Amino acid sequence: MSKWGWGETSEAKLRANKKYDSEHTRQYHLKLNLHTDMDIIEWLNWKSGERSIQGYIKRLVREDMAKRKAK
Repeated sequence: MSKWGWGETSEAKLRANKKYDSEHTRQYHLKLNLHTDMDIIEWLNWKSGERSIQGYIKRLVREDMAKRKAK
C-alpha cells in the first residue's frame, strides 16, 4: 500500500484545500448555550434529520434577504 493509502491525505492536497478555502469560502461559527439555547439546539437536531443544518440556515437567511428586498 502506498504512503497515502485510504483515508490519508498528502501534504500537497492539504495545502491546496487550505488555499482554496481561504480564497473561496468563509466560515461562521455558532456557539449555543446548553441551558439558554436548548430550544434552538433541539430544533436544529430535529431539522438535521430532514436535511443539512447548513442548507437549512442558508435557506432561512435567503428567505429573510428576499423579504427585506421586497420592502
